[in-house]
Amino acid sequence: MLVLAIYKRCVLIASNTIFAIATAPGRAGVSVLRLSGPLAFAAAMRLSGDLPQARRATLRTLRRPLDNDALDNALVLVFTAPNSFTGEDVVELHLHGGPAVVGAVLEALSAEPGLRPAEAGEFTRRAFENGKLDLTEVEGLADLVDSETEGQRRQALRQMDGALSRLYEGWRADLIGLMASLEAEIDFPDEGDVATEALEIFQSKVLGLKEALAQHLNESKRGERLRDGVRCAIIGAPNAGKSSLLNRLAGREAAIVSDIPGTTRDVVEVRLILAGAPVWMADTAGLRSAAGAIEAEGIRRALARAENSDIRIGMVDGAGSAEGWSALPLNPGDLLVIAKSDLAPGVAADAARTWASDHGIEVLYASPKSGAGLEALDQWLTARVSALTSLGEAPSLSRLRHRRHVEDAVAALDRAHHSIHLGPELAGEDLRSAAHALGRITGRVDVEDLLDKIFSDFCIGK
Repeated sequence: MLVLAIYKRCVLIASNTIFAIATAPGRAGVSVLRLSGPLAFAAAMRLSGDLPQARRATLRTLRRPLDNDALDNALVLVFTAPNSFTGEDVVELHLHGGPAVVGAVLEALSAEPGLRPAEAGEFTRRAFENGKLDLTEVEGLADLVDSETEGQRRQALRQMDGALSRLYEGWRADLIGLMASLEAEIDFPDEGDVATEALEIFQSKVLGLKEALAQHLNESKRGERLRDGVRCAIIGAPNAGKSSLLNRLAGREAAIVSDIPGTTRDVVEVRLILAGAPVWMADTAGLRSAAGAIEAEGIRRALARAENSDIRIGMVDGAGSAEGWSALPLNPGDLLVIAKSDLAPGVAADAARTWASDHGIEVLYASPKSGAGLEALDQWLTARVSALTSLGEAPSLSRLRHRRHVEDAVAALDRAHHSIHLGPELAGEDLRSAAHALGRITGRVDVEDLLDKIFSDFCIGK
């Protein structure tokens, strides 16, 4: 039995030592190979002969243990547990980045007893499980790796540094304080009921927390837009210049331009970068009485895209006399572009401008064909995107997962505000639900069902 227990322990230790390339695959000047786990030091010593002092990069010749054949001259870095990224013993091998070099070292490590290749996100998952990162910091790290714009980089870095988790843990601590005060009321009741003064204080604190979380929800579309992209739809009647405008903004022929009405049948989308944020700009089917089932479906999709967009740009033919602009699904703060402004203005232009002004919709004259007015349009778009995504002092939630849990917490606080009249036990249960919802964001409570999904999105060496 003792031998079996020792064997099982050895197998467990061995299976817990992982390795992977932490840099992008392919030919490079330097490739970083990372090992983590209880056998990391022993395996690295088998290749390098000895290990340098912790956190001191030292040049070593790596040799294949089987035949002592030289593999590479590499920098070796050692991080001792718990002072490493994963919280375990970690070794980094900074190799020359040729595929043959990397392949030879990976093959040598694969032959070492007890080592195995890491799974996707396994290094970061170990950091989470060992208390080095919470879930919001893990997600911030993933976003930082994937960031393509300046705004995304700044938001991800702030989240990875713990700004979002500090905000949620602060609210959670306030909830725990309120729960403690209710427990005192339950254990030491004042004539069998909650004292009037204590009741007022409790309700005031609950309302304050609820308002703070509700404000966070209202402001936090900024973070989601910055991470996922601002959605903008160009809408209008056929031949108003929508496809030409999309092509001008994209700097390429992304949409077919034709004088034939109804050419655009589906949503044509391009990705732009404005004000440090990604923007998904969509050309849509012309809005009119549909000539057939296919065009009718295109119009339905155009209206749905307009409804779900953060910005809408309506277009009318300023040189024509056709009406219909008043039916455009535009909201206050959107933009109406009077196109073909290089031609003689028609009757529709003045009427459309008056209608837009009455509805809080801004107006610009532009000609996608000649380029007139497009600089002003670009400035308007940049300012609008900046207003929708700019980071405030307080961190913004960046994922739908966060939003749903905060909404659950707000609903629980609303219940607590009313249930206190029925008894502190009921209010206490509502507060526990709110604290549980916030704890699920950072991983302070049971979140096992989320872990596989979150870490599977990482690359192998992360």
